[in-house]
Amino acid sequence: MAALKRCKNFKLLPVLAPKYNLQVAAVRNLNLQEYHSKDLLRKHQVSIQDFRILDTSLDPKPISDFKAKEYVIKAQILAGGRGKGYFDNGFKGGVHLTKNPSEILSLAKNMLGHKLITKQTPKDGILVDKVMVAESVNIKRETYLSIIMDRSFNGAAIVASPAGGMDIEQVAEETPHLLKTVPIDVFEGVTDKIANDIAEFLQFKGDLKQKCAEEVKKLWNLFQKVDATQIEINPLVETDDHRVIAVDAKINFDDNAAFRQQEIFALDDVSAMDPRERQALANNLTYIDMDGSIGCMVNGAGLAMATMDLITLSGGRPANFLDLGGGVGQAQVSAALKILESDPKVKAIFVNVFAGIVNCGTVASGIVAACKENPLKVPMIVRLQGTNSEAAKKIMEESGLPVKLITDADEAAKAAVEAAKGK
Repeated sequence: MAALKRCKNFKLLPVLAPKYNLQVAAVRNLNLQEYHSKDLLRKHQVSIQDFRILDTSLDPKPISDFKAKEYVIKAQILAGGRGKGYFDNGFKGGVHLTKNPSEILSLAKNMLGHKLITKQTPKDGILVDKVMVAESVNIKRETYLSIIMDRSFNGAAIVASPAGGMDIEQVAEETPHLLKTVPIDVFEGVTDKIANDIAEFLQFKGDLKQKCAEEVKKLWNLFQKVDATQIEINPLVETDDHRVIAVDAKINFDDNAAFRQQEIFALDDVSAMDPRERQALANNLTYIDMDGSIGCMVNGAGLAMATMDLITLSGGRPANFLDLGGGVGQAQVSAALKILESDPKVKAIFVNVFAGIVNCGTVASGIVAACKENPLKVPMIVRLQGTNSEAAKKIMEESGLPVKLITDADEAAKAAVEAAKGK
């Protein structure tokens, strides 16, 4: 099955994943490396482990004054299972512990500039160009804390559990009494009472309860300031030296707020993204890779899902979800077609456009321009209805391209399925 690595409009995934039997590997608006998330926490005064970053230059200055009882050296890639992974140079493990500061550079040298291979990376692995060197902490107890946008509350809510370090879905299913959800009034925010109640539920005692309450309020402040849709701290720990620390953080952001959060969105790491997904992102297209043989180019999420249904009902399988959007231009149409043709799974292309805001003529011109630059390698079925559709059909007919123009959506879908089968 195809893994949904990234989708700009991630709200579509709960609909698409179960409907088309897809496996979701990672769903985020924004791909931040671990050290980026920790840096955001630190900038908003959330308590974390101290850390430094080494790059391929192996300049020792960042760690020259870094003192800790024990250090954890972690390769920075957007994939899980780093600790059990291995590198293309034979070095084992993307996470190492040492109490000897003189060993840090030699460990980092074995990681930097090499590809780390884990169960969640591509077969050839992902190149490591950053290593995080962090203070290792002795964890006495783990808890779970997140702030999320929850539709059932029409706003934000805090989700907390004293059973940290576990999958929160498992906690909810097996021990629901260990899960607490508190809606947050956007005008009142996280009050002292809410913060203290959460700290008490997380079973922090004595002055640690007050420390935890302060962390809850700082996380709420971060949530608001960065336009987050979710901040998940798993685990939020109590250490043996009497501290409350966020050891790991996952942060999702509202991509509609990108204009306000330009500094954060500039951190988006697309290096490990599939080239087609990266190309779609660069052209402001919504693209999701799937496991079928029919490439779909459609305008509008609703029509895109209906098109995939038509293909499936006709006995085929969609190779992708590609939404041109409402304000698409000729260059984007050309880019979309190139993306579809670059997929070796695609045996036929189905263009299904029902234009309102979109101009069918723009779509037709984009297809013609792309095909002139790179001649069609697979059959193409085109349905253009709505704004300027007659002019668009004329553009397609006069182009001389070997495409089938079909007005009826059902017939067009059936033709695409037949074409993909080589009939």
